[in-house]
Amino acid sequence: MEYFISQIVNGICQGSIYALMAIGYSVIVGVVGFATFTHGEVIIMGAFAAYYAFQFIGSIHFALGIVAAFAASWLVGIFVYKICYEHFFEAPRHIALICTIAISILLKNLMQIVFGAARKPMINIIKNKIYTFGMIQITKVQIIIMLTVVLLSVLLLLVFKKTRWGVSLRAISQDKSGAAIIGVNVKRNALLGNCIGSGLAGVAGFLIAISYAILYPSMGSTFGMKALTASVLGGLTSIPLAAIGGLIIGLIENIGITFTSATYRDIFAFAFLMIMLLIRPQGFASKKGGRP
Repeated sequence: MEYFISQIVNGICQGSIYALMAIGYSVIVGVVGFATFTHGEVIIMGAFAAYYAFQFIGSIHFALGIVAAFAASWLVGIFVYKICYEHFFEAPRHIALICTIAISILLKNLMQIVFGAARKPMINIIKNKIYTFGMIQITKVQIIIMLTVVLLSVLLLLVFKKTRWGVSLRAISQDKSGAAIIGVNVKRNALLGNCIGSGLAGVAGFLIAISYAILYPSMGSTFGMKALTASVLGGLTSIPLAAIGGLIIGLIENIGITFTSATYRDIFAFAFLMIMLLIRPQGFASKKGGRP
């Protein structure tokens, strides 16, 4: 029973990281209007940025890792937007989609060349402790990861609800033509939305690295697909539902491996997606195409 409860806790922690990845993905799809296959590489770019920030600056601090991951992924978001989206708003959607596949391959190979294909141990930046509450055991790393995701989610909500930028982002997510008519700079705000989504993905990559204590360039593909899976479960553009999708995937994975093997972790996640889409194609959304 204790093992099962510990797997529930692990699932919530893992799911919170998936939720952050999915939130970033949904921001991109909702604001820019295009799906992306570069998300996994952006996630791992954030992890490597934090890793090398610790190496070069010589300071091992959690906040430094978040800033480095967010900033590096923000810059990658600019690159992806300029190449894949900026010139294709009026073009068929598949053109931008194919472009993101090409950039995904490019980024993955560039990371293997620059960072090396070998696995790198993530620096232990948090002195891990185990806290026990009855039958529940939770580590300090897990607590910090979950608190970070909650804080970033609340901050994103405040940006969308309370700032002028957020109002503009919501406007173009609902109707780009209408937003342009009332004076909103659609391309500039689409760039901002893509960078915010990419930045959140980078922070998720940093959290993955400290959770797994390891990172390597090719690990982004699976996480990118899980971000897409959670976002699809949320209707692609609904931020709250995408977060719920990420949490559920994390729970399903960890409950599943409780009764089988960790080898089947990914099978549980994608099998759940297929079953869910067969039963309810719009995911958790009440109708297809919810907005942030």
